[in-house]
Amino acid sequence: MPRFSVIVPAYQVQAYLHACLESVLAQSYPDFEVIVVDDCSPDACGAIADEFAALDPRVRVVRLPRNEGLGPARNAGMERAGGDYLLFLDGDDTLTPQALRSIADRIKETGDPDVLVYDYARTYWTGETVRNQAAAHLTEQGPAPFRLADRPGLLKLLMVAWNKAVRREFAAREGLAFPPGYYEDTPWTYPLLITAGSVATLDRVCVHYRQRLRGSILGTPSERHLDVFTQYDRVFAFLQARGETHPHAREELARWRPLLYRRMADHLTTVYTRPDRLPRALRAEFLHRARVHCRRYRVPGARAPLPVRLRHALLRLGLRRTYAALRHASALRRRTGRGAAGLLRTARTGALRLHYRLQRCLPLRADRALFAVEGHREYGRDPGALEEAFRRLAPHVRTAWAADPVHHHTVPPGTRRLAPGTAAHWTALARSRYLVSDAAFGPGLVRRRGQVLVQTQAGTPLKHMGLDLQERPAAARGTDFARLLREAGSWDYVVCANRHSTLTWERVHPGDWAALECGQPRTDVLQRATAADVARLRETLGIPEGTVAILYAPTHRDYRRTQRAALDLERVVRRLGPRFMVLARAHPHHGGPLTASAGRVLDVSGHPHVESLCLASDALVTDYSSLMVDYAGLDRPIVIHAHEPEAYEAARGTYVDLRSFPPGAIARDDDELIGLFASGEWRGARSARLRAAFRERFCPYDDGRAAERVVRRVVLGESDLPPVVPLAERRPAPSAAAVLARTPLATVPQPAGPRTVTDSL
Repeated sequence: MPRFSVIVPAYQVQAYLHACLESVLAQSYPDFEVIVVDDCSPDACGAIADEFAALDPRVRVVRLPRNEGLGPARNAGMERAGGDYLLFLDGDDTLTPQALRSIADRIKETGDPDVLVYDYARTYWTGETVRNQAAAHLTEQGPAPFRLADRPGLLKLLMVAWNKAVRREFAAREGLAFPPGYYEDTPWTYPLLITAGSVATLDRVCVHYRQRLRGSILGTPSERHLDVFTQYDRVFAFLQARGETHPHAREELARWRPLLYRRMADHLTTVYTRPDRLPRALRAEFLHRARVHCRRYRVPGARAPLPVRLRHALLRLGLRRTYAALRHASALRRRTGRGAAGLLRTARTGALRLHYRLQRCLPLRADRALFAVEGHREYGRDPGALEEAFRRLAPHVRTAWAADPVHHHTVPPGTRRLAPGTAAHWTALARSRYLVSDAAFGPGLVRRRGQVLVQTQAGTPLKHMGLDLQERPAAARGTDFARLLREAGSWDYVVCANRHSTLTWERVHPGDWAALECGQPRTDVLQRATAADVARLRETLGIPEGTVAILYAPTHRDYRRTQRAALDLERVVRRLGPRFMVLARAHPHHGGPLTASAGRVLDVSGHPHVESLCLASDALVTDYSSLMVDYAGLDRPIVIHAHEPEAYEAARGTYVDLRSFPPGAIARDDDELIGLFASGEWRGARSARLRAAFRERFCPYDDGRAAERVVRRVVLGESDLPPVVPLAERRPAPSAAAVLARTPLATVPQPAGPRTVTDSL
């Protein structure tokens, strides 16, 4: 008897069924069966299912003699299911990696509940993935399992079958089955949750719900959308019958009627207002039947916000023309509001341009400096390090930081906070003597005589940048190279971490600027950190004592529309054992978390300071990110995960051949990476020699005084700058690896199976 029976109805989904079944069979949790129900599909669904069944004995195919619909197809799958739990997956959707293992773990943790509800995300043809907006109701905090009465908010989730694992014995005992017709999930899900003796939740996306451009059932106008009335008749008939057979539960069942009425009214409103549901000829009939249903099932206590009550009242009264008039009035109001907002934006832009022009006529303020980072994000990086050095070494210069208001709390006290695009921001751009940024200063900036523009860039260039992207459209993504040249022509100084950076920036950002080859200011904090600082950071992140914390920070893939983790991080920590954990950080262009935090995998993409993550970790795993240069200054192990090297080289190109000049050991896949850490090669003598050569080339000035040298040269006008501490005399920031290095390798779990380790890509 398998743990799970995954039931997949298939009808006209031949383009998606392969991906659906692959997502199930690729699960790391093996104890399941897949029942594919061919609902007399006229396309190749049956043949595809047969191919999978021939390759994997866990796949069984059930054929229906005629097309029955989604509900009867699921019933046919349930009749043949032998698993402890039933899972439903539509043929055009997919399971996420590790979904079954997470579901199995949560079921075991909560004592085999009758129902486990998990989360989903909508996936669009653009590659965009949007998580369910009601995910907050799936929190795992609080007692579990529970009854629906303890968490009635679960009824606000999408009423579908494929976001739940249902105990098969419970479903059979209660006689739960799917009805025919459209919206078959409705009379299945409500009775399921109401009768369940125990319910649990899993706050994890386990299903990707494909949003098809065309061809989906609910997105096709048809008279079958009238089935929604029959389905709600079944829901309220269930409540009536349940109350008669279970008199002791009548009071509890009565409490669900107001909520179910409101959910029904919301659902009917959605069907009526969606243009892709009802043919025009059926709209009047639909509204008439909606009026009958609302009057039939309305009960006192169905309170809702005023706009919702208004929609429900119009539906209940059948005021079709009034409803249409209000919709048109609302649409007109929105269009008018957008037009007025556009006029206001135009007027505001013109006023700000005039303001900026007038401010440029006023004298420069020699005691003012303005700082910003790319995207006007939180305080930090190279501009943040320089701003701190300005306040410390040149206190006569008043500093300001330009960032979106949501990041203002990250700016230290004593530094003025400015919101981009405001009059105060334009005043600072016009009258500050010093402008410091790691990105473009903005298309509207006019450099004044006497202004000093300091460009810090975003790290050591390991991948192609600037003019070198002209022949790489995937990486350039519409870059305006003429504007790029104009920007570079306005710079006075460019901060360079090493000679490689100086030579590269001079070629790809040509201009009359002077190179400040004195180190990377943002690495100063890495060199000045103490053992107490490291311990505090590790405690803040929840890193247990004696644990090896691996910072995983892959770079952005220009040739991919959507970004994803190239490593199966849960598998990595599971194979390495309890002494290891992973801190996963997405690239800033990723636009969200890199992975879900679970167990010993912690997503730290939202952490404001990557320098803190570097200090708290014991090793870095990356691919082509310039973060490896910053991390090399710590003199801690670096492992290169060489994922898709040919594709990356073709799309972006690199200046440094990591095949011949890596900062540490190299792994091509998960198994080699696991082998490097399990065997200790990640911190072995050869890795140390490679890192030393890498540091000598790329970190010659990172001694903790890079920002000081920039301020003394640019602001104080000094030519005799502080000498650089030689690499051999620098003391690296302490880490837990110093203790672990004394631990015998035999105590580190070894991976099962064969392993190969290569020193080249």
